[in-house]
Amino acid sequence: MDVCGGRNRYNVGSRGSSLVLLIVMVVVVAAALPVGGQAADGVVIAQADLQGLQAIRQALVDPRGFLSGWNGTGLDACSGAWAGIKCVRGKVVAIQLPFKGLAGALSDKVGQLTALRKLSLHDNALGGQLPASLGFLRELRGIYLFNNRFAGAVPPQVGSCTLLQTVDFSGNFLSGTIPASLAGATRLFRLNLAYNNLSGAVPSSLTSLPFLESLLLNNNNLSGEMPTTIGNLRMLHDISLSNNLISGSIPDGIGNLSKLQSLDLSDNLLSGSLPLSLFNLTSLVELKLDGNDIGGHIPEAIDGLKNLTQLSLRRNVLDGEIPVTVGKLSALSLLDVSENNLTGAIPESLSSLSNLTSFNVSYNNLSGPVPVVLSRKFNSSSFVGNIQLCGFNGSAICTSISSPATTASPPLPLLERPTRKLNKRELMFAVGGICLLFLLLFCCVLLFWRKDKKESESPKKGAKDATAKATGKPGSGGGGSGGSAGGDGGGRLVHFEGGLSFTADDLLCATAEILGKSTYGTVYKATMENGSYVAVKRLREKIAKNQKEFEVEVNALGKLRHPNLLALRAYYLGPKGEKLLVFDFMTKGSLASFLHARAPDSPVNWPTRMNIAVGLARGLHHLHGEANIVHGNLTSSNVLLDEGNNAKIADCGLSRLMSAAANSNVIAAAGALGYRAPELSKLKKATPKTDIYSLGMIMLELLTGKSPGDTTNGLDLPQWVASVVEEEWTNEVFDLELMKDAAAGSETGEELVKTLKLALHCVDPSPAARPEAQQVLRQLEQIKPSIAVSASSSFTGEPSHTTATVTTITDDTKSTITE
Repeated sequence: MDVCGGRNRYNVGSRGSSLVLLIVMVVVVAAALPVGGQAADGVVIAQADLQGLQAIRQALVDPRGFLSGWNGTGLDACSGAWAGIKCVRGKVVAIQLPFKGLAGALSDKVGQLTALRKLSLHDNALGGQLPASLGFLRELRGIYLFNNRFAGAVPPQVGSCTLLQTVDFSGNFLSGTIPASLAGATRLFRLNLAYNNLSGAVPSSLTSLPFLESLLLNNNNLSGEMPTTIGNLRMLHDISLSNNLISGSIPDGIGNLSKLQSLDLSDNLLSGSLPLSLFNLTSLVELKLDGNDIGGHIPEAIDGLKNLTQLSLRRNVLDGEIPVTVGKLSALSLLDVSENNLTGAIPESLSSLSNLTSFNVSYNNLSGPVPVVLSRKFNSSSFVGNIQLCGFNGSAICTSISSPATTASPPLPLLERPTRKLNKRELMFAVGGICLLFLLLFCCVLLFWRKDKKESESPKKGAKDATAKATGKPGSGGGGSGGSAGGDGGGRLVHFEGGLSFTADDLLCATAEILGKSTYGTVYKATMENGSYVAVKRLREKIAKNQKEFEVEVNALGKLRHPNLLALRAYYLGPKGEKLLVFDFMTKGSLASFLHARAPDSPVNWPTRMNIAVGLARGLHHLHGEANIVHGNLTSSNVLLDEGNNAKIADCGLSRLMSAAANSNVIAAAGALGYRAPELSKLKKATPKTDIYSLGMIMLELLTGKSPGDTTNGLDLPQWVASVVEEEWTNEVFDLELMKDAAAGSETGEELVKTLKLALHCVDPSPAARPEAQQVLRQLEQIKPSIAVSASSSFTGEPSHTTATVTTITDDTKSTITE
C-alpha cells in the first residue's frame, strides 16, 4: 500500500491478530506501512540516502534524544534502529517524526531521498526556509510540516511533485505569494497554507486542480479578488479564505461547486451582493460571510441550502427583510444576521426551526413583535439594538396602535392648565382634610414607636432567633422568592432567572450530603423540605473578594446561560460573611465518575463520548467568545452530565470571585491532576489557550479511557499517545470499548483517528499552535455531523426544572449547609 496515499495524519496498524483490530485497520488506514508492512527492510541503505539522512540529522536539534539511534555506519538505518525511518529495498520511503520537540532546520539534502513518499515533521519547532530540493522528490505523496516555525517563501519547486496529494504548511511563518506552479501537482486533493503571513492574490492556476477537495488559506494577508474560475473545482468540499484582505464580489461561478460543504469567507473586504447561484449548493452545511461589506437583500432562494446548519452574515451592510423562506432551513442550528441594515419584522416562520440553538438579529432596523417562541428561547442579547422591536425580555410591551379618531388629546402641560379660585366652603373642606391627614400620620408614628420599644425589651429572644437562622436550624420568619430576600438571621438570598422560588430559610434548613471538597470550598447535595434537590457550593472563608467586588462579579455570572454551562441559580450572603452558590443538581454526576467509576457491564459508546466532546466545545466557545470568560480549572470532575448525557461545564467564572492566592492554588491542583497547560508553571495566569489544553486532555481521556493523572511507562498521557502514534500503532491508544464500536461501524475508525489528531493539536506544548474553541467545535462537527446536529437539537433554550440545584461538596453524614 502507498505510504502517503491516505488523508489522515495518523495511521492505524495492528500488532496482534485480533479480528477487532484487523477490521479497524482496514477501515481507518488509507495510508499504512510501506511495502512489506514493516520498518525493518533487511537491505543495506543506499549510499545517497544515508548521506541525506546524516545531513538531515546534523541540521536538527534534538533536545529529547529521539534521534540518538541515528549514528554509526548507518548499516542499520533500514533495520528499524533509526527512529521514524521506513525503507523499501534500501531506499527511504518515509520520515515520520512528529511531536518530538525537534528544532533546527530541514537540510536541503532531503532532496537526495529520491524514493521518499511521506515527509512528516509536524508539531515541532523547526525553522529556517523550506528547501527547494523538495521539488526533486518525484515520488512524494504527502508533506506534513504544519505547526513549526518555517519562514520564507513556499518553494515553487513543490509543484514539480506530480504525485503529490497533500501539502500542509499551516501554522508557520511563511511569507511571499502562493506559487502558481503548485498547480503542477495535478493529483493534489488537500492544500493547507492557513495561519501564515502569505500575501498577494490567490493564483487562478489553483482552480485547474481536478481532484482538489480542501483549500485552506485562512489567516494570512492575501489580497485581490477571488479567482473567477473557482467554479472549476468540482470536487471541492471545503474552502476557507477567512481573515484575509480579499476584495471584490463573490464569483457567480461558486454555484458550480456542487459538493461544497463548508464555505468560510468571513473577515475580508468582500462587497457586492450575494450571487443567486450560491443558493444552488444543496450540499452546503456551513456558510460564513461575516465581517465584510456585502450588501443588497438576502434572496428568497436561500431555502435552496436545504442542508445548511450554520449561517453567519453578521457585520455586513445587508438591507431589506429577513426572507420567510429561512424558516424552511430545518437543519439550521446557528443563524446570525446581526449588525446589518435589515428592516421589517422577524418572520414567524423562524419559530419552526427546532434545531436552532444560536440566534442573533441584534443591531439592525427591525420592527414589530418578536415571535413568542423565539422570545422565550433566546435572551435579550439576540434582539437588542432594534429600536422598534418589541415583545422580548427587556423591551417595550407590544401594543396595538389606536386609530386617529379614537386617540385622546394629550393633556396640557401643568403651567398651561386653566385655574380658578376656591370658594369658602371648598376652602374649609381643604383645611379640615389637611388636619385629618396630620392626625393620622401622628397616630402611625406613635404605633411604630411602641412596637420598637416592645421589641427592644426582649433582646434575648431576637438573638436566639438570629442564631437559629445563621446555623440553618428551623425557626420562624421567611424571606422572599425571586429577586433578593433575607432570612431572620440577617442574610440575603438573591435569585437569578430560571431558578426555583425558595427562601433563605428553605435553603439553610435543607439537609445536605457532602459530594466533595476543593480549594474553593465544599459542595453539597441539598434536599429541600419539599423533596427537591439543589447543588450548593459553600466557599471557604477568606478566599473570596470583598463583598462589594464579589456581588458585582456574582451578579454578572448569574446572567451566564448556555445549554452546556451549569447555570448559577442563586447565591446567599450570610450575616457572618458566609457565601453559598446554588446551581442545578446533575443526577448523573461528573464525567470523571462516569468514565472511571462505572460498573464493568455499563460501557460508554463512541456516539455518547463524541456528544460529550461536542458539548464541551460548544460550552467553551460560548464562554470564550460570548462571555469573555476564562474557566481556568477545566477537568473531567468539573464537567457534569444531565439525564441525556449532555455535558455541563461547572465552576464557570468562579475564579472571578476569588482572590489571586486562591486561584494560584487551584492552578497548582489542576497541574497535579494532569490537566494544566505547561506554560502555567511560569505564567500563573489562565488564558483561553490553557483552557484549550485542558479540553484536549479531556478529549484524550474520552478516547483512551485513561485518567490524565496516570502515567504509562513514565510518560504522561499526551506523551504516551504521541509515542504510540509515532510507531504506527494508533489503534492501541483507544479504549477497548471504542475498538468494538469501530469494528461494528464502517466510519467509526476514521472518526476516532481524526478526533485523536484534534486532541493532540489542543495539547500542543506551544500555546500559539493550539486552536481556538470555535475551531475545535467546527472540526468536531465536521468529524461527526450527526452528533453535532443531535447535540444542538437536544436543547431548546433554558431547561425546565421542577427543582433548583447547586454544585456542592459535603460529608457522608446528614448536616445543615452552614454547619
